[in-house]
Amino acid sequence: MMSGMFFRRLNHIVGHPKCAMTCIRPFIGLLDDSVSSAIPRLSSAAIHTGGAQRAKYEEQVAAQEKRNIDAAESGMPELIRDFLDPADFYKAVKNVGIDFFCGVPDSLLKDFCAYVTSHTPSSNHVITANEGAAIALASGYHLATGRCGMVYLQNSGLGNTVNPLMSMAMPGVYSVPMLLLVGWRGEPGKRDEPQHMVQGQATPGLLASMGIPFQVLPDYLDGAVQALESARQHMISAKGPFCLLVRRQNFLPYKLPPSEEELFPLTREEALVCVADGLDEKDVCVGTTGMLSRELFEYRVARRQGHEKDFYTVGSMGHASALAMGIALFQPSRQVFCLDGDGAALMHMGSMSSIGQRPIGNLKHIIFNNGAHDSVGGQPTDAAHHDRFSFAAIAKGCGYRETFLAVTEEEIRACVRRVRAAEGPVMLEVKCLKGARRNLGRPTRTPVQNKADLMHFLQIGK
Repeated sequence: MMSGMFFRRLNHIVGHPKCAMTCIRPFIGLLDDSVSSAIPRLSSAAIHTGGAQRAKYEEQVAAQEKRNIDAAESGMPELIRDFLDPADFYKAVKNVGIDFFCGVPDSLLKDFCAYVTSHTPSSNHVITANEGAAIALASGYHLATGRCGMVYLQNSGLGNTVNPLMSMAMPGVYSVPMLLLVGWRGEPGKRDEPQHMVQGQATPGLLASMGIPFQVLPDYLDGAVQALESARQHMISAKGPFCLLVRRQNFLPYKLPPSEEELFPLTREEALVCVADGLDEKDVCVGTTGMLSRELFEYRVARRQGHEKDFYTVGSMGHASALAMGIALFQPSRQVFCLDGDGAALMHMGSMSSIGQRPIGNLKHIIFNNGAHDSVGGQPTDAAHHDRFSFAAIAKGCGYRETFLAVTEEEIRACVRRVRAAEGPVMLEVKCLKGARRNLGRPTRTPVQNKADLMHFLQIGK
């Protein structure tokens, strides 16, 4: 606990400015001898990643260590930046009696989620289809054991939790205690994407309006332990949910170990090129949340094409298929392609029944299944169990007219031709590798511009 002792002693100095310069020198010695514990460092235990990424992480943290030492030597400990080691926080969570974890991964939580995935038995960790299901699952765990579970999610998923929280978990209903760990995308004062900026501003008010107490998770272990103790006391006394908001870069990096084998020949982006190459100039594409829409945007740039035929669903995870259905119903002369992901399709899979039970001949649903929540850390989805999970079987059961499966470039290009010729609704599942280019950009058109471009395109030749 040298780190906690060091910072407490420095904070004591700040409270006595007259003796700060005299008293700071003995503590600089602590830095010389114990910098590895006083200031967070990366180690082989703290990160699983490739050589280039690991070197980048170590370079970033080393630079921060130097800034921390400079701040301490200058008598300004308030400038020292801490990071939580996922392993330490995991142990602290277990120390307050929580050993069941469920939820939907988030980019701000990816290091902690990766550690949970690597170190928790599958019986005690479930990556759920959506955040509302995680609230219900944690409630069932409490009913069965009398204990509290942790539900982790991005703040954009709070909307999915409102109904089960308010109509089941709150003290005025069934009174189910649980700890919510929420990644605070769009935190005021932080740069982020438009959809996250809107959600980030609303997050504290949304929690307050539901009557859920919350606090920001400190980025140092002693503070995190105190926050967990506050949560524990609330869950015992009020018997209801408590929320910890996680800011950007709260955790030291930790990455899931890479897969030993590559099951499929193509990356998602390579598979997307095969699909997009086979579409007609009048076809409309609805890209799902995450990397896929970014790859579709860059495909258009590389081909010197406009973006007016595409809708990039930057938020609303899981709703791309319903959005595509709405366009297809009222643009019957155009083929509408929903370019979906496995995690997104799972999140609101009920839309498939709405699609399958209607004669929407121009709706073509393509799911790129890489078995992972790729844009938030690569944690696995249920669709990663390729030997016993089938989107095609689900689609058939929902009433889709035909289903196709493709893996290789030749299969994808051939299936796209068959999909275009078929009477919808039809589904094509494309199995591909997880991961994306490190230099993958983001759309340079704003969401409002994207909407205007598409609406104008839909009116041409109607």
